[in-house]
Amino acid sequence: MKKNLLLKMHKKMLMIRLFEEKLNSLFLQGKIPGTLHLYNGQEACAVGVCENLSNNDWILSTHRPHGHAIAKGVSINSLMAELFAKETGCCGGFGGSMHVGDIQKGSLPAIAIVGANIPIATGVALSFKMQKKKNIVCCFMGDGAINEGAFHEGINMAAIWKLPVIFVCENNLYGASTKIENMINVKEITERIKAYGIKSTSIDGMNVIEVYKTIQNFSELIKKGQGPFFVECKTYRFVGHSRSDTNKYRLKNEEDFWKKKDPIIFIEKKLLKEKIVDKEYFYKTKNLSHNELNQAVKYAERSPLPKIKDIKRNVYAL
Repeated sequence: MKKNLLLKMHKKMLMIRLFEEKLNSLFLQGKIPGTLHLYNGQEACAVGVCENLSNNDWILSTHRPHGHAIAKGVSINSLMAELFAKETGCCGGFGGSMHVGDIQKGSLPAIAIVGANIPIATGVALSFKMQKKKNIVCCFMGDGAINEGAFHEGINMAAIWKLPVIFVCENNLYGASTKIENMINVKEITERIKAYGIKSTSIDGMNVIEVYKTIQNFSELIKKGQGPFFVECKTYRFVGHSRSDTNKYRLKNEEDFWKKKDPIIFIEKKLLKEKIVDKEYFYKTKNLSHNELNQAVKYAERSPLPKIKDIKRNVYAL
């Protein structure tokens, strides 16, 4: 894999991690309204997928969307402003944490209802096919979405119509606080996908290189007229389901096991082993990312609140 690509993926994963850590701190200071569903630990999934996509390829996200948006190229300033509920936010301050996105970057504003983005992804992919476009749709979901009716409907229709969509299941082992083995009676999620007649694979979602290569392969097949595909990324969130989650349902030895697989540490070790960079590089990159985030916070704090006159903007009524 090319050096520049590895460095780019490392930088994006680091930015996602630091962004989430900054949000956590701001939330505790009472500066972020609402709650947060943080992405810490799952960075390799978002970055490995989105590095294969252009602005004309779309992603659809769910209630843990900050990492997906950053990986897809949504600006840090507009994301931070959105989380502060400011007019300069990527959704004008009307969306908040669970609805970030930017159509210009191919990032549909996220959909917080579990599984609800899946049939929409199928619809977007159908529109691409009908317009004879070579674009790709990647639909992110958590393991909790696989028991929703929308999951079965969306994937079944995509399979019947052979649509250009990759369904990416970020299996972090828990649907909120419920462990996955208490939700399904098969050992692997991919066993379910066989029923739809589409190709699926299960990969290490903590390894950004494996994620990247898997999506690259499926993307190339889609551009040749094949699809859809399903990818299970086995990953782990290092934090609770949301800021209100006391996280008492997980064992410490389980958490310790997964933290040893930290996707950022993994790629940093690779960069050092291959002598692409030295430790000083990581120090400088982290400082630059912190500076960018601090500037984004200042930008958000200085930005105006949405105007009352715009309260009905983008609202549809009969």
